[in-house]
Amino acid sequence: MTTLPPIFQDWFTSRGWSIHPHQQAMLDQAASPALMLIAPTGGGKTLAGFLPSLIELADGTHEGLHTLYVSPLKALAADIKRNLRRPVEEMGLPIRIEDRTGDTTYTQKRRQRADPPHILLTTPESLALLTSYEDAPRIFKGLQRIIVDEIHALAESKRGDQLMLALSRLQTLAPDLRRVGLSATVEDPAAIARQLARHPDPCDIINADPGPDPDIAMLVTQERPPWSGGGAKYAIPAVLEEVKKHKTTLIFHNTRAQAEIFFHNLWLANTDDLPIGIHHGSLAREQRERVEAALVAGQLRAIVCTGSLDLGIDWGDVDLVIQVGAPKNVKRLVQRIGRANHRYNAPSKALLVPANRFEVVECVAALEAVKAHDLDGDPKGAGPRDVLCQHILITACAGPFDADALYREIRTVGAYRDLSRAAFDDCLDFCATGGYALRAYDKWKRLLQTADGRWQLRDPRAALRIRMNIGTIQDTDTLKVRMKGNYKPLGEVEEAFAATLTPGDTFLIGGQVVRYENLKEMTVEVSRRADKTPKIATFMGTKFANSTQLSERILRMFNQPDWPELPAHTAEWLGLQRKFSKLPEADRILVESFPHEGRYHLCIYGFAGRNAMQTLGMLVTQRMEELNLHPMGFVSTDYATLIWGLDPVTDPNPLLQPDNMRADFETWLSGNAVMKRTFRGAATIAGLIERNLPQARKSGRQATFSSDILYDTLSKYDPDHLMLRITREEAMRGLVDFGRIEEMLTRTAGRIDHLNLDRVTPLSLPMFLEQGRIAVAGAGRERLMEEEAARLMAAAGVSSL
Repeated sequence: MTTLPPIFQDWFTSRGWSIHPHQQAMLDQAASPALMLIAPTGGGKTLAGFLPSLIELADGTHEGLHTLYVSPLKALAADIKRNLRRPVEEMGLPIRIEDRTGDTTYTQKRRQRADPPHILLTTPESLALLTSYEDAPRIFKGLQRIIVDEIHALAESKRGDQLMLALSRLQTLAPDLRRVGLSATVEDPAAIARQLARHPDPCDIINADPGPDPDIAMLVTQERPPWSGGGAKYAIPAVLEEVKKHKTTLIFHNTRAQAEIFFHNLWLANTDDLPIGIHHGSLAREQRERVEAALVAGQLRAIVCTGSLDLGIDWGDVDLVIQVGAPKNVKRLVQRIGRANHRYNAPSKALLVPANRFEVVECVAALEAVKAHDLDGDPKGAGPRDVLCQHILITACAGPFDADALYREIRTVGAYRDLSRAAFDDCLDFCATGGYALRAYDKWKRLLQTADGRWQLRDPRAALRIRMNIGTIQDTDTLKVRMKGNYKPLGEVEEAFAATLTPGDTFLIGGQVVRYENLKEMTVEVSRRADKTPKIATFMGTKFANSTQLSERILRMFNQPDWPELPAHTAEWLGLQRKFSKLPEADRILVESFPHEGRYHLCIYGFAGRNAMQTLGMLVTQRMEELNLHPMGFVSTDYATLIWGLDPVTDPNPLLQPDNMRADFETWLSGNAVMKRTFRGAATIAGLIERNLPQARKSGRQATFSSDILYDTLSKYDPDHLMLRITREEAMRGLVDFGRIEEMLTRTAGRIDHLNLDRVTPLSLPMFLEQGRIAVAGAGRERLMEEEAARLMAAAGVSSL
């Protein structure tokens, strides 16, 4: 067992601490080529990750960069720097610690390259940029360890793929590099470990004592949840009471728009003037930093937030987490619960607030999953090729490279371990020529092969443009929002939303109701005059879909004889569904047909998640059009799709046959805006489209215009172009989630329960109140009537609920 040096032991003792078993294990296994620690929030996992580096650096003999720390968030890197400097300064260790993110000044970055600190804290994008410089071999020659924090958050995204490709480059530059991953929430530790390690090397996993189970329950309110909607306005009084009982409460929402609505309603009800803030990614950085500082200082009683506060920053005295709206994903819920009570071996406290009646069922299912330690997660797919193209260009920026050596290096990355040489050569050819249809244009001829067979930049000046566009985070087209006459921004709104505003319109941002005045130099100018109900700004915050595992748990719950764990009103609602129709089953598709207000309705229960159910609605209505059934529109939720039209559907089987469904989908997709949006994202990452230029940044409209022209050109003249193949793959598993439709059809194997009924059913009635109905452009297109909740309840025979 490795013993702590006296100076470290004395420091632990002076603070009344003793080393935790998992911290000791990290010391004992510090020489492992790859090591992953899974420890609960508050368990000292950051110190565990850094302790071997601090001990190795304590004698002051190491020159240059020793340890790299990579986190998903700039704020997390800054927070770690503050926390790490404390023991270094208190022990008087000769260790220089710095961070390098998008906020670091140009002068600091130049100095760091010339004279690297011992420990550098950075992000995946900044690390990729560092590897692109000609002096990267000198910068990284003495690198000993890389620590990847919150590795689960990176492992699920293209940022993680880019990071692992950068690690493969670092391993070549520093062969003795040891890799460390830190995480509090991992559903499949072995899978994450395989991504962290250099393939085919193993990765050791250390599991800390998980501590006590969280204290988690559903918030009990006097008022019943509404039948639809996501605002949870009904729960405001009960939430305020909980805020009063606790020191600091984080109130999480799944989308930024919902956070804005809830904060506005919470503030209107806050008659005690409790200090409450709001935090999400569309707010101005200055405003976010003010909220973070107030939170750390203990000056706020509550913060309404989104995923911007999901990760492991130590937010002081947070002793309660409230999740508003069904969490959709158990792993995300556990991560958010961990924000409460940042102390080792103390339970975190959390409350779930369902936004509507069906979410009561979802919340109970999520509670059971947390108690059963049943985390969810989908298997990691093959490494994306748009990220690979960017990596090839980054490698070329650093100097000439050998294609065979680079291919072998890339194959050491878990996600690319099965990459064929033909697929690699496709990406290399794209980087060199732009592909068949574009090879006549010098703009896309970026690489050339020299006489010795190595590849290099055709024009060294291209390195600047490539570096300016490094990264995989896709910007949504947004416009700054500023108070008229004030330079400081309030935040951002999407261009598409700004285009709907006329002078006098009001909307919410940063918890304020503001009045739109004009659009000036690509900035939305507003005033504080607010004399009518605000519109809601449409932020790019993710609309999460139910995970597969959570859907399965809900379906199992439906098959219980009764539901003692559910509130009486929800249990009675499900009982009425069983009486008047039936409840969905896991291995069958339930389809209900019924008339309502002179229209024929078809409700398909697939439980495949919102994106997949919406895609199913598009495909089924397309087939209905072909059969002259005159569909007029549809609406989708995580669990069902409701279609209405002019003709009854007597047999739904032809509409749900898997035969040709993929072909139908690809036909629909080829003419849909989803493809162009997906193409733009992949082409930007791969380097075909430059968003940032040396002179200026392209506006969203300029970038869209150029990507649309490229998409149309390639579709016409080179339909098998690499970028179009990547786009089709991305679209299939991205916004439209076609894979879950195929999984649903495979799981149910043609077993369809079709019930022909005479009225709206209890389980379908919330669908009639959903926002976001999609009108079908076909023979039956008409303006739809607004249904009122009370009338629908009566029609379904559930007015007592």
